[in-house]
Amino acid sequence: MPSSSYSDIQRAVRVEKLRIWFAWVCGNFILLAIALATQNIHIVSVITQLLLVAGFLALTVALFRMTGALNRRALAARREVLGDDL
Repeated sequence: MPSSSYSDIQRAVRVEKLRIWFAWVCGNFILLAIALATQNIHIVSVITQLLLVAGFLALTVALFRMTGALNRRALAARREVLGDDL
């Protein structure tokens, strides 16, 4: 089985990071659109604003956890491909 080159691994990590950031932006845009659509309904507006904050925090935590996991996986792959002992 041929091993991957380091540039292939870096390219795959970069693509996955772009997908994660795109999903984060889309998720926050959807949350903002829902909050703006319900801003004139007072009780629903308060609830959607709370959900907007909770959703933003959840998406942001997921973004940084997934990015960190990708960075760790890329470092492990780098060590394997290049034979580094850090």
